[in-house]
Amino acid sequence: MQQHDRKLLFDEKKIAGDIEKVAKAICSDFSKDDLAEIAFLGIQLKGLPFARRIVESIKKSSNLEIPLGKLDISMYRDDIGMRKTLPQIHETDIPFDINNRTIILVDDVLHTGRTIRAALDAMSDYGRPAMIKLAVLVDRGMREFPIQADYVGEKHKVSGTEHISVSWKELEGIDAVYLSQKKTGV
Repeated sequence: MQQHDRKLLFDEKKIAGDIEKVAKAICSDFSKDDLAEIAFLGIQLKGLPFARRIVESIKKSSNLEIPLGKLDISMYRDDIGMRKTLPQIHETDIPFDINNRTIILVDDVLHTGRTIRAALDAMSDYGRPAMIKLAVLVDRGMREFPIQADYVGEKHKVSGTEHISVSWKELEGIDAVYLSQKKTGV
């Protein structure tokens, strides 16, 4: 999508504030001992920068080393055979045991819930967490699955013809959240 086809919703400063908001909410939900036992899984590709920054924020405030892994859900999607192109596969790297551990699953945008459903399926191949919590930068509404985030940076309801996308410095060179019209016929 071309640059002029989208509208800036949130800039770098707003995103940084939302990261702090989510990190503080997570810290307030757990005692220091329990916080030391949680681990984060960033959904590839766009959930990983958000997860890294939450972990960094928690480390700054608590001085705890929180484990971080990355999860690719490409082969768990329910539309894999319906797309015109094959999905790009990214690395899954979970350098900790997820069994009986509280996992904070992290993604950039929560929309239909299908990505999170795929992530839950993918995680089950690696073990059985004691609890899974969900953190997202933007909740745009319009669920198709009964999935809700435990930690949300921003709620921004949009119509079915609109799309929310997140750009991260690590991936696109800028931190920004954009609103655009969905392309038709895709």
